[in-house]
Amino acid sequence: MCGLAGYFNFNSELEMSNLTIIKMLQLQKHRGPDDSGVLSINTELATLEISPVDYDFSFNFPANLIMGFNRLSILDLSINGHQPMISEDGKVVLMMNGEIYNAFDFKNELISKGFKFRGSTDTEIVLYLYIAFGMEGMLKRLNGMFAIAIYDYRVKKLFLARDRFGIKPLYILKEKGRLAFSSEMKSFRVLSGFRYDLDQDNLNEFLLFRNVINDTLFKNVTNCTPGTYISIDKNGLLETTIFYNINDEGNTPFNKMESIQFLEQTIKASVNRQMVSDVKLGCQLSGGVDSSLITSYAAEAIKKGQLETVSIIFKEANFSEDHFIDYVTEKLAIKSHKYELKNEYYFNVIDKATWHFEQPLNHPNSIGLYLLSERAKEHVTVLLSGEGSDETLAGYSHFINTIKYPFNFRYLAGQIKINITELRNLVTCFSSEDYRMIMGTTFGSLSCIQKIKPDFNFNKAIEKRYSILSKLSGDPLLKQRKYEIATYLPDLLMRQDKMSMAHSIENRVPFLDNEMVSTALNIPGVFLVNKKNGRLDSKILLKELCTTRFDEKFAFRKKMGFGIPLRDYMSSQSFQTKWISQIEPGIKSRGIFEVHNVSKWVKNISKASVGQIDAIWIMTSFEIWAQQYFN
Repeated sequence: MCGLAGYFNFNSELEMSNLTIIKMLQLQKHRGPDDSGVLSINTELATLEISPVDYDFSFNFPANLIMGFNRLSILDLSINGHQPMISEDGKVVLMMNGEIYNAFDFKNELISKGFKFRGSTDTEIVLYLYIAFGMEGMLKRLNGMFAIAIYDYRVKKLFLARDRFGIKPLYILKEKGRLAFSSEMKSFRVLSGFRYDLDQDNLNEFLLFRNVINDTLFKNVTNCTPGTYISIDKNGLLETTIFYNINDEGNTPFNKMESIQFLEQTIKASVNRQMVSDVKLGCQLSGGVDSSLITSYAAEAIKKGQLETVSIIFKEANFSEDHFIDYVTEKLAIKSHKYELKNEYYFNVIDKATWHFEQPLNHPNSIGLYLLSERAKEHVTVLLSGEGSDETLAGYSHFINTIKYPFNFRYLAGQIKINITELRNLVTCFSSEDYRMIMGTTFGSLSCIQKIKPDFNFNKAIEKRYSILSKLSGDPLLKQRKYEIATYLPDLLMRQDKMSMAHSIENRVPFLDNEMVSTALNIPGVFLVNKKNGRLDSKILLKELCTTRFDEKFAFRKKMGFGIPLRDYMSSQSFQTKWISQIEPGIKSRGIFEVHNVSKWVKNISKASVGQIDAIWIMTSFEIWAQQYFN
């Protein structure tokens, strides 16, 4: 796991210094503290120059494409893993942030084709796969998480690619005469003439969903769409190609027996694949079904006593799964590290966490992941997590609502009560199955959003998501799972990436293994969401599998998620002071949001509704972010 950066100038301005790329790398050094590399390319003269990471160095040849890399060594800790990596004939340059779990399956085939290996990294295999099979041939073979940059002298093009599900970031800045790319957007700030500008067109979507699909709140900066690659020529002409389409999944549904059998086999195989590492590996254990299952399989795949878990707990009993964590680690006889997330820590590090996240901290529990990764570094370098199972195996409550609607009148009455001023949009939300799926991943309430941004446009907020959903195929639960993988999951994965890499921790997600996702989407929805113990439940098949390793009471308890006692935190003097001295004045001076109502909710925090608490959070996180990137 690492960080890459680079820029491609299309006008006559050529670089003679490596100063800019070194500054770009320094801003994301936390992603790869073990090694750094820089090279320059002149696409016209076909020159390639490897540069020392030294401020005083000047290139011998002027360059229009500069590439830089920070390495976190996981496989082959030697210099043989140094990047950017150059082919033996000097015609192809590759940088890769990520891990390819099936890479070594291709090594013998590549050797038979005449390729000679210098080391034992997955990066070198990916380089040779590209040379042997081309861009699409390489990408279709890869099972893992990655952001890849390749320059090929033979076709005179730069290629940028992101993995199927968006596990790794790949930000692209497009400006007149220049394209830059990076694992983190903060690296763009050192580019000549660049400044961060707010893209207000994306605010409607952000306020309703707390993220902007494969986009950002910065003008001209996007996150490469998962499952695609982009080619760029010397004139700046961009061409995007889709190499993975989620609609290709779920077309060969299993019967009940096959579903159970293949689910267990595939999870086990996925965990085994992702255990490969030359550094110490552990599990991120919440105590929930997903992370507990991953931990159980990981414990089987590693030498007894070698696996360790890292967990976040709370003193508030209704938020903490402390006893479930203990149950899992005691049953598996593995070492457990538990850390309490305290109020004081929360607001002490919120600015640091925001700096690393690079967008407003949309999920309050991001601070919990920040603490978990910070403390995990004391014990391991790689963590396996349970992210992705709720989207692929229908684990959220809104999957149940898809089955119950439109007959869940009690829920509808509750929604009318909290959105009484937005009845027109609410009727739209409940008018069709597609709209109900889209609204399943919203936050807060329409009424609260309207109070903080009176010109909020509901139709603009949902138009991109409606367009995505309308292109998806399958029965309602299959279609909804595909939709959440395409729209909701990438944001959660960015949260995992940023909070873990802030502390040089590699986070792996076995539920998003290629074969795992294919298996999950071939399981019919009726086996995942149905009646269990007299009530509709979600993710049933995975819970039944969990029962075979733990017990039914553990597996079929009410889903808690990774909640945060936000009301208690906001009641503290430290938050109230921060609001009055920093947040409220900042919002007023920016003039984007109406702060009057939010300030009233802050003063009466004990009586604030769930929607109002959520609005306070997003205003706080937005303003902290804005002060860091715009002030």
